[in-house]
Order: sequence, then C-alpha cells, then structure tokens
Amino acid sequence: MTIFKTCDIRGVYGSELDKETAHRLGRAVGARMQSREVVVGGDLRISTPALKEALILGLLRGGAHVVDVGMVPTPAFYYAMRALGISAGVMVTASHNPARYNGFKLMLGALPIEPEELQELAREMQRDDLAEGQGNRRTADILPAYEVLLCDAFSGQHPRHVVVDAGNGAMWQTAPNVLRRLGHHVDEIHCVPDGTFPGRDPNPAVPAHLEDLRRRVRESGAELGIAFDGDGDRVIFVDEGGRVQPADRLLVLMIRHLLRQFPGAAVVYDLKSSSVVPEAIRTAGGRALIERSGHAFIKRRLLTEDAVLGGEVSGHYFFRETGGDDALYAILLMLRILDEAGATLGAAMDTVPEYPGTPDLRIPCPLDAARRILDELRQGLARFPIDTLDGVRVRFDEGWALARVSVTEPL
Repeated sequence: MTIFKTCDIRGVYGSELDKETAHRLGRAVGARMQSREVVVGGDLRISTPALKEALILGLLRGGAHVVDVGMVPTPAFYYAMRALGISAGVMVTASHNPARYNGFKLMLGALPIEPEELQELAREMQRDDLAEGQGNRRTADILPAYEVLLCDAFSGQHPRHVVVDAGNGAMWQTAPNVLRRLGHHVDEIHCVPDGTFPGRDPNPAVPAHLEDLRRRVRESGAELGIAFDGDGDRVIFVDEGGRVQPADRLLVLMIRHLLRQFPGAAVVYDLKSSSVVPEAIRTAGGRALIERSGHAFIKRRLLTEDAVLGGEVSGHYFFRETGGDDALYAILLMLRILDEAGATLGAAMDTVPEYPGTPDLRIPCPLDAARRILDELRQGLARFPIDTLDGVRVRFDEGWALARVSVTEPL
C-alpha cells in the first residue's frame, strides 16, 4: 500500500514512512519553494516531533524559509497560512487514522495539491540531484490570534452547556478555551493531550467511538456534545438526548442559514451525502455541486467555485469565510444557528427530512483487489445508471448505493 494517497501522504510510522521520508519530502518541497516561506505545523502524535524536525531540515536544505507554528490543530495551521500571507505549508498529521500512522497534508499554492502533483512530488523525493540552498527558520505563535478571531466572529452567543470530546487530540485546549471565552459552560472528556489516543479512536465518525461522549451528555444534562478527530479538522455532533446526528443532515441547517445570507450561492457536498442535501440546497435557492469525497477535492471546489459552504459525511465542514475546513468554526456557527432558532440541536434536526440509509461498511481490502471489485460491480450493474466520479455509485428508482476506495485508509 503506497503512502501517497489521493489527497495527502499517510502510512504506518516506522514501517511505511520514517524520518528519511520526511527529510526527502522536505527537500523536494524546499527545492520547489526556494527562497520562499513554508508554514510547518504538527499534531500530537508520538512520531510527529521527529518527523516534523526531519521535514524542516529537508526544507532548509532545499532552500525554503520555514515558519514553524508548533503543535496546532489543522484549522489553526490553515489560519496561520492566511494570516501570514504564505501560500505553502506542510502539516504533519494522519488526521483520524489510528495512532501508529502519521503523514503530511500539503498546500503548495492557492489550491490544494492534486493527485497528479502528489505523484510528481513522490518521484522528486527519489532524486538525489535536487536543487539546494540555505533557508532560515523562525517560529510563530498563532493560536492566541486564532482564538481571538473566532471569539470576535461569534461574540454574543447564548450560554450553553457543551461537552467537548477532543479524543486526546489537537483540539484539546483550543476548543474549550474558545467556548469558555464565549460564555459557554464546558465539560471536558479526553481533553488531556496524548498522541497514543488512550481515550478513544481518533475517528469520531464511527458512532461506537462516541459512547463516552453520549453518556456524559445524557448524565450531565448538557445541551450539546462535540467530538473532534485527531488533528481537529473534523467534528461530529451529539444532541441533548445523546443521539449522534449525521453530518450530512446537520449540513442542511448550515445550508438554510448561509443561503439566507448569500442567496444563489453554491454549496459543495460529497457524493456519499443523503439526497436531503442537494434537495435542501435547491429549495433554498442555491447551486448544488456534487464532488468526490476527500478534503482536498471539496476544498478545491469550494475555492474555484467561490462556494459559501461545503460538507462531507465524515464531519468536514468548509467555509468561504475560512477558505477551507474548520471544525471549531462549524461548532460556533451551529451554536449561532440554534440561538437564532431558539431551539436545541435535537429540535432543530427534527425539521430536517430523514431518508433511510445504511451506515458505512468499512471493509479492509488491498488497493488492487478493491479496484477489481469496483470493475466487477461496474460491469455487473451496467443496466442501472452509474456515476463513476468516485468509485461506483448506482442509482435505483428509490435510492442509490456507493462502493468506493478510501482516500486515507486501506479500505
């Protein structure tokens, strides 16, 4: 299984990627960015400090100037790029993957890196004749400014009782800080930073991983529960009854809110989303743009189409205002929506149609075998309308089914 995925680089630390991988990546990126600045950040995984330092040394050898923003949530890393006016950045993270994994998210220009460019970078990493230079490095403490920005944007909220489950990941401090500064009462679970993720698996999109959060919401009488992934760019919501609310149906509340402010604007959604999403966009007068799953694909479409909003079933929410995905921004926007509605999350979700659907069936499968299976499905179901934007999406008279290869894991 290659470490070069569709949207980023990920693999098991020690066996699939190591400090040499990070150094070679740094050299390749540095050779491209000679004499220009590159923002570097990292999550809390045990292997991140070693990978991050090797990456930085490679960038410096390649001639890039490094701005090290430290251990930060991925949305804060993207904020740093915007605030500092720097178009290139590398975040050391494996996002929601288990603790033994690590990897790199890259921005080498105004738009997310494309699969073809990632493969080109992989080839450059094997070269020993890359251009060299001598970059310099500096640090930047961007978390305080990121927190102030969010607090200023969402001031005046009605105080609520919120349970924050950071999953021992990168949002362990930032999310509670911002919510408390806005006047909310915050209970914390799994908010001790620990890159081994002892509290739960770092993927909050699997309902079984949220039992602690659901129980705490019910027992404490909280109005809302929120769960982050390992690097803090995805969020799953739990309502006041301890029920996990699907990200695509929750996106409908944001669609209604933002299309009232920006009539006719575009909204991007991934093809795993329920039909309720495009219906809500069209009902609200917006342009519905379907896109393949993957944070880089949704972000690129958001930027190129000047969309006001984007969302994925996995819990990624993207905003024109932030130029990409930001889980904490999504939470604060949802709290504003609930304030304006004078409702709890459960009551607000009762206004969103619900269509029957199965949960994800996540089947471990080597990439070659997965591709053969998709080919066989495409041939065997050829009598039905098929969309091949991402895998095989088959449309029936009263629904659809999707089989696809994960862009982040061997599934």
